[in-house]
Amino acid sequence: MKRSFPEGSTPLDPNERKGLLPTSVGTQAELNAFEQSNILEAERWALGKRHRNCLSDGFVRALHRRMFRRVWSWAGTYRTTNKNLGVDWPGVVSEVRKTCEDASFWIERQTYGWDELAVRFHHRLVSVHPFPNGNGRHARLMADVLLNTHRLEPFSWGSTDTLAVPGEVRAAYISALRAADGRDFRPLLRFVRS
Repeated sequence: MKRSFPEGSTPLDPNERKGLLPTSVGTQAELNAFEQSNILEAERWALGKRHRNCLSDGFVRALHRRMFRRVWSWAGTYRTTNKNLGVDWPGVVSEVRKTCEDASFWIERQTYGWDELAVRFHHRLVSVHPFPNGNGRHARLMADVLLNTHRLEPFSWGSTDTLAVPGEVRAAYISALRAADGRDFRPLLRFVRS
């Protein structure tokens, strides 16, 4: 199967592609459907209760595993290669832990309002890019879990079912992430509640 990658996504290396579990997948559309089905199941689990320790390395990996466990053999495993974005792979574990610790500190010190805190947490996870694939979807759900755990409404994320598909909503999301790369979080803050 030849996989197409929308703008802002990360191509998989050949070894990562070998980790595809469903043997019947022959097209990108079929892969997207398998992933989306698994993600919806993970969302029900993740948002169906409050997770006391969602800001931990263990929860970060557990959520990714739940999101992709029926699709990728490496689900929940940090990447071991460099990608077109993200920290160098040997630094993934420490950067994920630092991101979670920083978010805990922001909560404790009330550094930001909840929306900005969750947006900054999401952006940091995307910037670290801990997994071979699914980082944006994972970071979005992590932000929603954080909000849900504190009895707050999860983000609407542009009011679309998936941002993995190319289009205007995905372009707006990528543009907002790039603005956040430059420390301007306003576009992302607007996007997450649109």
